[in-house]
Amino acid sequence: MSGRVSLAGDKRPLLVTGGAGFIGCNLANRLAEEGENVLIYDSLARPGVEDNLAWLRSRHPRRIAAVIADIRDTQALGDAVRESAGVFHLAAQVAVTASMENPEEDLQVNLLGTFGLLEALRRWPQPCVFASTNKVYGHLEGMELMRAGDAYVPADPALRRYGWNETGGLDFRTPYGCSKGAADQYVLDYAASFGLPTAVMRMSCIYGPHQKGTEDQGWVAHFLLRALAGQAITIYGDGHQVRDVLYVDDAVRAYLAAWRNIGQVQGRAFNLGGGPGNAVSLLQLIRHVGTMLGREVPLRFADWRPNDQRYYVSDTRLVETTLSLPKPLDWRSGVAELLRHFAELQGDLTRPAEAASA
Repeated sequence: MSGRVSLAGDKRPLLVTGGAGFIGCNLANRLAEEGENVLIYDSLARPGVEDNLAWLRSRHPRRIAAVIADIRDTQALGDAVRESAGVFHLAAQVAVTASMENPEEDLQVNLLGTFGLLEALRRWPQPCVFASTNKVYGHLEGMELMRAGDAYVPADPALRRYGWNETGGLDFRTPYGCSKGAADQYVLDYAASFGLPTAVMRMSCIYGPHQKGTEDQGWVAHFLLRALAGQAITIYGDGHQVRDVLYVDDAVRAYLAAWRNIGQVQGRAFNLGGGPGNAVSLLQLIRHVGTMLGREVPLRFADWRPNDQRYYVSDTRLVETTLSLPKPLDWRSGVAELLRHFAELQGDLTRPAEAASA
């Protein structure tokens, strides 16, 4: 263990694996703001996340402690679980492209890392909310698509209206889909087989501050950073592919609600995304960013990536009704907020701030 500090009071901390990552640091910040002690468990392997940890420590010096270790280190992980009061499991290998390049490491981190955590939870039972992915649904078998302007949409009116729900068949594609999908199923099974208070969030595209925005993960942030820099954005495919995007504050709200209502959601999986109201194609988002910046964003096109979903939109009715979640922030407001955040970091405040307020 390293980087430990004396936490305020005698309250046991909540463990956030991957807590220096994008969603993890936003979640840890919210917990600390609400008076919880937080134990960050992160290997700091992803470039730039050490800045997120430094930001957390500067904001909450008596609420944030850290263990710098790999999720596959069962001894360090077990020690962290033993002293915690609950777990948010976000540590993962997060890119489909990286899983294609090194499927063995992807399996070890995502599946075996999760398995090690579940075994630790068998020894020290406590609530655990697991970050899964919409990629467990693979190609969305049976969904017929058509073109509507610059976006793909389902031919089925019900799917257009509500999105893909949790009863849709699992269809693991790519090593990443397999590793996260298998971990997803282990988390659910340990609730059924061993009575562990665990739940699963199958996330769509989450975006917001502290996202590093690389080309293979965090595409909304990546597009904004490239556009601000005046650099071309590479579109893999035709740009008509659609995702539902969710601002990170809304995702954090859902995780906290699941943890606080773990008895109600134990052993259940939920789709977590922006839903049909926040569905947007890549081209639609890029054109909107260009409008906000007052200039056209240059584009390049490349071949489709393997097993890329042409359309994925979460049916979020189950998670919203079960956890009484409010309506999420609309994507245009969220993108404006993130663009303003990035512009402030880069010292270029004028044009994005004006466009966002407009």
